[in-house]
Amino acid sequence: MSIQLPAETGGLRAYQPRAQPLARTTGAPFTSRTVFAAAHVVADPYADVSPGSPAAVDWDATLAFRRHLWAHGLGVAEAMDTAQRGMGLDWAGAAELIRRSAAEAKAVGGRIACGVGTDQLTAPASLAEIRTAYEEQLAVVEESGGQAILMASRALAATASGPEDYLEVYGHLLRQASEPVILHWLGPMFDPALEGYWGSPGLDAATEVLVQVIAAHPDKVDGIKVSLLDARREVDLRRRLPRGVRCYTGDDFNYPELIAGDERGFSHALLGIFDPLGPLAAQAVRVLDTGDAKGFRELLDPTVELSRHLFRTPTRFYKTGVVFLAWLAGHQAHFAMVGGLQSARSLPHFARAYELADGLGLFPDPELAETRMKTLLALYGVTQ
Repeated sequence: MSIQLPAETGGLRAYQPRAQPLARTTGAPFTSRTVFAAAHVVADPYADVSPGSPAAVDWDATLAFRRHLWAHGLGVAEAMDTAQRGMGLDWAGAAELIRRSAAEAKAVGGRIACGVGTDQLTAPASLAEIRTAYEEQLAVVEESGGQAILMASRALAATASGPEDYLEVYGHLLRQASEPVILHWLGPMFDPALEGYWGSPGLDAATEVLVQVIAAHPDKVDGIKVSLLDARREVDLRRRLPRGVRCYTGDDFNYPELIAGDERGFSHALLGIFDPLGPLAAQAVRVLDTGDAKGFRELLDPTVELSRHLFRTPTRFYKTGVVFLAWLAGHQAHFAMVGGLQSARSLPHFARAYELADGLGLFPDPELAETRMKTLLALYGVTQ
């Protein structure tokens, strides 16, 4: 039987859901690429919270989803923007998330890297205060046993007077880090407060500052995550990186070609879209491990339409689609988000996300996904 979905031109249209999910395979750890999925958090729907109050997290469901990702061989990028850092999850909640997830990673043998930022700062801050905030979070991550990801800082973007301030702050932190870290360049399409990061509104000048930071401390930089949605710029940057420093693509528009690479190199991955794509992404990377780039692209290229849909402008609300798909896939019992962010996308947006994900076979139980989609439609007044 078909399901009635909102049409782009108004009204309803019939869609025939897929009967069977994509066959899922597991296997040995990846050998050709390092791959992280930036994971979402599951809200506690029974908590009596209001806008602006601290997030209430369902820890059991949140950790279960991370075990799902680890079971397929993916690393987990924890407490990143996919987990709603600065969009519902404050530093206190992120710190608890880091501690719990790192302990779970140790218990199951999963790889984990965790976001280090400055989001405990609530007012304009000095460079000294920004360094101290970064240091506090770095200590939490290192004490938990996770790898640190030095996230882009809204406070630093607001306070820095030019490139020299970025060089000073990052140099200080890299000298302090006990193990190599992943740097993080998140473009303003993901967070408008990060406009002009690295001390310049021009991306060419900003890239030069980033390259200087890495070149001064290559032994302390595991890699750089690039989330600019600009494949050419990412390729140009990765060709300039010192030997041994990885480029992690955060480009949710162009990831298949960037991970596959070319004759001069390739990108590893740290992607929000790999939250809903986890098993399929893992299968594709294992194909790539055999040297079959064509087979890798055949598996992953069809997912780009879904990713571009979820990450459409305003891009920062992609988390809503990610959690929506987790609900349809049965990874959580409800469609509620910390900060009430489930309201950030429209019903036609959800309908198209459902259709694209179903077409890819992403739902382990297509009947459950259809039932839940119909529940959402009914909530909006759509009768079947």
